[in-house]
Amino acid sequence: MQWKPMEINPSMLSKAIEELGVSGCCCEDILGLEEASLANVRGSPLSLILLFPLTSEHAAFRQQQVKELTEKQQSGSGIYFMKQTIGNSCGTICLLHSVANNQTKLKFKDGSPLKKFLSETANQSPEDRAKHLEKCEDIRQIHDAVADEGQCRVAEGKNFHAVAFVNVNGTLVEFDGLEPSPIYHGKTSDDHLLLDAAKICRQFTQRQPGEVHFSAVAICKSP
Repeated sequence: MQWKPMEINPSMLSKAIEELGVSGCCCEDILGLEEASLANVRGSPLSLILLFPLTSEHAAFRQQQVKELTEKQQSGSGIYFMKQTIGNSCGTICLLHSVANNQTKLKFKDGSPLKKFLSETANQSPEDRAKHLEKCEDIRQIHDAVADEGQCRVAEGKNFHAVAFVNVNGTLVEFDGLEPSPIYHGKTSDDHLLLDAAKICRQFTQRQPGEVHFSAVAICKSP
């Protein structure tokens, strides 16, 4: 199953969030992963979304990482995680992870499609949540409509993916729907979320020297 390719930028993500019925947050470009650039982000950060190319270097790292973490990691209580089984849905999956794990800090509009989805899948497994999304026409239509407004161009020979970093109960958690479980990166806080997430993002860039197709967006509480 494939959805339409959607641009991962503040404008497109903001449109998607609004149509999904979420209020109280905004999206901002992250122009650099160093502290000086991160200081320009306004508002209290809720998540950082990283867009990056899927390469053989990344695949090899993930394979080894999953092998090392399988015995160490256990899904923490209160964490909402779902698998990604729909092509081109990673941007929307990042929004779902970002909002689902910040529900106490956000508001939902009456009739919010995302609130309905989260309520219906609250007690499901990550795999069943993915199956539920496959049948969720409301969210698919919102994703595709937003994608139609953008100018997403698929780069020849390149596939891209996006992951979300969220502070969940004082732990920096990476949400990647292509992986079997959330990835835990140690302690963090709301004030240090961007700095701590940026450290992990820099590791992504360092694993792929010479690659320049990276971008990041912060989802923040509205000032």
